[in-house]
Amino acid sequence: MPALAWASETPLYQSAPAWVSAAPALPAGPVDELPPLVLLDFQKRIEGDKLTSYVHQRTRIASAEMLSQAATLTLPWAPDKGDLIVHGLTILRDGQTIDLLAKGQRFTVLRREQALEQRELTGILTATLAVEGLEVGDLLDLRFSVTGRDPALGGRVQDVVPLPALPLRIGAGRVRYLWSNDSAPKYKLLADGVTATPVRKGDTTELSFALPLAKPKDMPEDAPARYRHPPLIEVASFADWTDVSRTFAPLYKTDGLIAPGSALANEVAAIEKAEATPLGRAQRALELVQGKIRYLAVGMDGGNYLPQAPAKTWEVRYGDCKAKTLMLLAMLHAMGIEAEPVVANVGLGDAVPERLPSAAAFNHVFVRATIGGEVLWLDGTGSNARLPDIRDTPGVGYVLPIRAAGATPMRIETHPNARPIASVTIDADESGAVDLPSPVEVTMVTHGQMAAQLRAAKSQVGPKEQHELISTILQQAVGEGQFAEGTITPDSASGDVVVRAKGVVNTSWSVEDRRRKRSLGGALGELNFTPDRSRPDWSSIPVAAPPPFGVERHVKVKLPDGGRGFTLEGAPDADQRLAGYVVKRTTRLSGGTMTMDERFDAAGTEVPAARIAVERDAVATAKANIPRVVAPVDTPRRWTLDDATLAKSSQVQAIRAIFGKAIAADPEEMSGYQSRAAFESGIGNYRAALADLDKVIAKEPSVDLYLQRSYAQFNLGDPTKALADAERARALDPAANGAIAQVAQTRAETGDLRGAVALLDERIALGGESRPFLRQMKASVLGEFGNPQEAVAFYDTLIAEKPGSPTLLNGRCWTKGTRNIMLDTALKDCTKAIELSDDTLAALDSRALVWYRMGRYPEALADLDTVLAANPDMAASRYVRAAVLKAMQRDGEAAGELALARRMNPTIDRQYARYGFKM
Repeated sequence: MPALAWASETPLYQSAPAWVSAAPALPAGPVDELPPLVLLDFQKRIEGDKLTSYVHQRTRIASAEMLSQAATLTLPWAPDKGDLIVHGLTILRDGQTIDLLAKGQRFTVLRREQALEQRELTGILTATLAVEGLEVGDLLDLRFSVTGRDPALGGRVQDVVPLPALPLRIGAGRVRYLWSNDSAPKYKLLADGVTATPVRKGDTTELSFALPLAKPKDMPEDAPARYRHPPLIEVASFADWTDVSRTFAPLYKTDGLIAPGSALANEVAAIEKAEATPLGRAQRALELVQGKIRYLAVGMDGGNYLPQAPAKTWEVRYGDCKAKTLMLLAMLHAMGIEAEPVVANVGLGDAVPERLPSAAAFNHVFVRATIGGEVLWLDGTGSNARLPDIRDTPGVGYVLPIRAAGATPMRIETHPNARPIASVTIDADESGAVDLPSPVEVTMVTHGQMAAQLRAAKSQVGPKEQHELISTILQQAVGEGQFAEGTITPDSASGDVVVRAKGVVNTSWSVEDRRRKRSLGGALGELNFTPDRSRPDWSSIPVAAPPPFGVERHVKVKLPDGGRGFTLEGAPDADQRLAGYVVKRTTRLSGGTMTMDERFDAAGTEVPAARIAVERDAVATAKANIPRVVAPVDTPRRWTLDDATLAKSSQVQAIRAIFGKAIAADPEEMSGYQSRAAFESGIGNYRAALADLDKVIAKEPSVDLYLQRSYAQFNLGDPTKALADAERARALDPAANGAIAQVAQTRAETGDLRGAVALLDERIALGGESRPFLRQMKASVLGEFGNPQEAVAFYDTLIAEKPGSPTLLNGRCWTKGTRNIMLDTALKDCTKAIELSDDTLAALDSRALVWYRMGRYPEALADLDTVLAANPDMAASRYVRAAVLKAMQRDGEAAGELALARRMNPTIDRQYARYGFKM
C-alpha cells in the first residue's frame, strides 16, 4: 500500500507561485454594472504526480442578501493529499485596497465531519473566515491554492472541473492548465462551443480558454445522462482505460487478507458448511457483507481510493463500497469463486466511454463474479439480497473491470429483476354498489432494498408513526383512503417485510360511454411515454431508461348481483415489451368475482431513437387496451338501495367497521371522522354524518367543513341551522365563493331574499374574478325566490354582455321554465344552449321542464331519458320524469322515479313545490 505523506492541517499563508499569470482583464465600464461574479480564474499546474489548483475569485457585494452570504468564506481541503495555501484576501472599495491578511485576519479550521449525516467520513477539513468590515458595494478579492498528490494513482495525476456556462454571467473568467513538455497529460473538453489548443511556451505547455462557456445545447429531459452532463474539462496522465484498470488492481489483491483462524475465516467456514453450492455460498457472503457491515464512506487516510482491510472492516463493522467490495472479494476467493472488482459511475455510467480515461470517471465499485459460466453482479452496498435476486443486473451502464492485465469498459446488459420490489394483493368487496367506496384487505410483500428500508423504519418509529407510514405506502399502492389494523412484519429468513391492513379507498368506478366501468390500469396506466424529438438535432437521441425494477399486483373484486351482466372489455391478458418495460397480465371474470394478476417491470434498456415512434404507438395501444370491468346498465347504485338493503350490505358493513377501527386506533386524528362523515352523507345518512362533523369542527373548523355541515343540516330539514353554519364558513373566509353562494341561497330559502341579494350586491360591487359567478348567482336566486320578470331582465343584461354563453342561456331558460313564464322563448334559450355547449345535460334537463310545462310530454321524456342515460345521478331529472310519467298516466313508473329522486335529494319536494309541482 502506498505510504501517505500528510500535509499541513492548517492553512498556509504564502505568495502566489511564480507560474501564476495575471488575471484576465475585466470589461470596461462602471464597477456597479459588472455581474456579481466579477472574476473567476482557475489556474492549474501539473508537476509529476502533483496538481496545484490556484483560484482567484472577485465578488461584487451587490445587495444585503449577498453580503450575508459572502461575508463568511469556507475553503475545504484534504490534508492527506496536500495543502491549502492562502495568497491574498482584500476588499476593494472606491479605489482603496484593504488587505485583510495584513490586518491579522486568519482562517479557522473546522474539524467536524460535515458529511457524516450522509454516512461519509471524508477527512476533509474546512477553513472558515468571517470577513470583517465588508459592505454592500465592495469587491471581495480572494486568492488561494490547493495542492494534491494521491499515492493511490501510482504517480499519475487527474483533474475534473465543472465549467460555468451561460446564462451565468462572469465579468472575466478563465481556465488555464500548465504542464512540462515531457509529461504531456491528456485532456478532454466535454462541452459545447469551446475549443482549446495546447501551446508550448519554452519547456512548458499551456492550455487555456475563457469563461463562461456558451450556453449548453438544450436536451430533452428524458435523454440518457451522456447527453445531459454538465460542461466539464478532464485532465489526466493515464495512458488509457487499461492503464486505469491495472493501476488499481494491486489495491484489490486478496492474498492473505483473511488470516487462518480469524473471525472472518470462521464466517467463511460457516458459509461453506451451510451451503453446498458456489451460488449459495456467494449469496450468503453477499448477505453477510450487506447485512452485517453498515455503510460509511471513508475518504480519509487516503481512503478515496484505498480500500479498508477486510479484518478492519469486520472489526469496526462499517465500510464503504471499496471496503465492502474488498471484503466480499476476499471471502469469495477464499471459497474458490472467481470474482473481480469493477468500478462504475452511478448517475453517469452510460457516459463512461466518452470520458477521458481516469479514476475520476467512476464513483462506485462492486464485484463481478463468475459461477458456472454465469456472470453475477454483487454489490456489497446494496441491501437485503437473497438467492432469488442474485442474477439481477444493476442499471449503471458501463463498468471497468480492475485487472492486473488491464481491461476496457464493458456495458452491463440489463434484464428485469427476478422479483418485484413489492407484490401487492388487494381483496375488495364492491358487491353492494359500484358508486360506494371500496373496502379492501391489502397485503404488500416487499423485497430487497424496499424491505430493508421498511425494517429500519419499523425499528425507529412508534405505533402512530408506523400507522402513518403504512397509510402512505398503501395509498400509493391502492388509492387514497383510510386504513386500520395495519402491521409491518419482517421475516429475517427471507428478508421480506410484509405490510398488511384493511382500508376504505375511493371507488375506482367511473362513467365512460354512459356505462359504469372499473379500469384496472395499475403501473401501465401510469406509464407516460411521450418523448419529444421534434427538433432536428434531437432526432437521433434515444430515451433513457430507469434501472431495473418491478411491481406485482393481484387484485380480486367481489361484484354486485353475483356478477350478473358484468363483462370485460380491453385486453384481459398481456405479455409484451413496451418502451423498455415488460407487462404480463391475466384477467378473469368468474363466479361474481373479477381477478387480475399483473407483473410490470422496467428492463433497464434504452429506447433507440429509431424505435421511439413505434414504441409510443405500442404504449398508447396497450393503455387503450387496459382491461376494464363494465357494469350492466341496471347495476345497483347507492340511491337504488333502501336503508335496510344498505345496512345488510357486506360492503357497507365492512366500510363502517374499518372506519370505526381507524378512528378507535387514534381518536384524536380527525381524518377518520371526516371520511366517515363524507361516506354517511353520500348514502343519505345525514344524522350520522352530522355527529362526525360536529367532532371535527370542534377541533379543526374550516370553510369546507362548515359548508358540509350546512348541507347536512339542510337535508335534515333545518335550514336555520344550515344558514348558521354557512355564515360561520363565510366568517372564516368572507371572499369564499362557496360560502357566499351557500349563505345567499339559504337566506333566500329561509325567507330573507332581501338579505341574500344584498350580500351578493355587496360582493359584486367589489369586482374581481368572482364578479361573473356572483352576478349569475344573483340571477339564479332572483329567479328561484324573487320576481321572475326581474330575474329574466337581469339575465338579459348578462347575456347582452356575454352573448352565446350556454350557461347564461340555460339559466334564463330554467328561470322561465320553473316559474312557468315566456315558455316560447324559454324553448329557444334551451335549444341554443344545447347547440353551444360541450356538456348539454343541464340544458336538456331545463328544456325537458319547458316541454312539460307546454304539455309536450313525449318530447320532455325524450330529453330526460337522454340526460339520465348519461348521468343517472340527476335527482332533478328523475323528479321531473316522475311528473311527466304521471301526466302520461304511467303511475307505476312515476312512483319508482319519485322514490329515487327523494332518496337522492331529501328536500326535492320542497324545492319543486316552489315551482308549483304537487307529487
